[in-house]
Amino acid sequence: MEEIIFVDKPAGMTSFGVVARVRRVLSERAGKKVKVGHTGTLDPFATGLLILMAGKATKKAMEFTKLDKVYEATIRLGATSSTGDPEGEITVQQTEVDYSRAQIEAVLQKFVGKIEQTPPVFSAIKVDGQRAYKLARAGKSVEMPTRTVEIYAIDLLDYVAPYLKIRAHVSSGTYIRTLAEDIGKELRCGAYCTELRRTRIAEYDITKLNLFELPS
Repeated sequence: MEEIIFVDKPAGMTSFGVVARVRRVLSERAGKKVKVGHTGTLDPFATGLLILMAGKATKKAMEFTKLDKVYEATIRLGATSSTGDPEGEITVQQTEVDYSRAQIEAVLQKFVGKIEQTPPVFSAIKVDGQRAYKLARAGKSVEMPTRTVEIYAIDLLDYVAPYLKIRAHVSSGTYIRTLAEDIGKELRCGAYCTELRRTRIAEYDITKLNLFELPS
C-alpha cells in the first residue's frame, strides 16, 4: 500500500489521535497492520488540513514537512493566554478595545516578510531532547530558541472588537499562536488565538481534496 491521505482534523483531537484512527481503519481494510504517519501536526484546538502518509508513502513524509501553509485564525484582543490558545489560563489585559480597522491592518502589515519568532513553550519542539510542552507541564523553565520565518501575506477578513479574523500565508515553522501574541504586543493590548484552521498546504487546498472520513 502506498497512499497519501488528506484529513480535515476536528477541534479537540490531537494529530496523533487522527493518525491512530486512520491507521485502525486502513489496517482493518487491509487485514494487517498498516503504517501511517503525519507530515506536520496541528494543535488540538485547531482544525483543518492534515496530510498523512500510509504504507510505503511514509518514506516521502519529509517532502511535505517544509511546505508553506495558509491558515485562518480568530484572534481575541485585550486578553492573553498562558498557552496562546483557548486551552490556557486567560487573563484580561484591557476591558475595551477600540482600534480602527485601519489601525489593525497597519499593524498586520508590519509582520509581512521575514521575521524572528519565538515558538510557544507549549509546543512539540524539542529542547535538550525533550518536548517543550512536557517540560513546561512539569513546571520546568524552558528557554525557546528564536527562529526566522516568513509571512508571505496577511489579510484581515473580519474585525468586530475585540475579535479579528485573519488569513495568513506563511512558511513552514511559523506559529500562528505566536503571531497572534505578537500582534497583541504590537497593539499594546495583549492577544491570543481563539480559533485556528489550516486551509492549504502548498497547492493542496482543503476545499478541493478528496478527504478521508474519520470514524467517530
